[in-house]
Amino acid sequence: MFTGIIEEIGRVRSSEGGTLVIECSTIIEDSKLGDSIAVNGVDLTINAMDEGSMTFHCMPETYRRSNLGGLEPGDPVNLERSLTPTTRISGHIVRGVVEATGAVMSLTPEGEAILARYSAPPEILRYMIVKGPVTVDGASLTVIAKDAESFTVSLVQYTQEHTNHLTRQPGDSVNLETDIMARYVEQMLQERGQD
Repeated sequence: MFTGIIEEIGRVRSSEGGTLVIECSTIIEDSKLGDSIAVNGVDLTINAMDEGSMTFHCMPETYRRSNLGGLEPGDPVNLERSLTPTTRISGHIVRGVVEATGAVMSLTPEGEAILARYSAPPEILRYMIVKGPVTVDGASLTVIAKDAESFTVSLVQYTQEHTNHLTRQPGDSVNLETDIMARYVEQMLQERGQD
């Protein structure tokens, strides 16, 4: 479990044959082999580490569901360590389970904020509500607008400075995770209707 509050922007050292090596410094502190790290919102397990990097093995399913398969050396990635029982939840409860990918449609300045609009598949949009949470590349954000094919969030200055969102260009792939509560409610209502 994660909060969606990004701790560090790492850099891809290498990505080949199902092995992903990320250069980082902050999240190495207090991390150990077997720990969960969210990489662009994908919950991965540390397989190896040294003083300047962590290595993860990625399953084919991870590549099918996320943007990790398209990473190249030097690409920035959002990183977050998993929750501990004493962690303050500043974002929202994030599972690190990417449900689908979307794409950057536009980044538009609005005062000190940036309005980021992303396309998303209909099966993901159905679980988003205006003023509800969404996770984009692992960052906890709030939906401020939604239509039949896209949603918009407002990136505050902190998010602009501490995530990889402003390195993206229109058309770039992003990982999406919706609020799990909406999925639970839908399933319970469906099951109730079958009784």
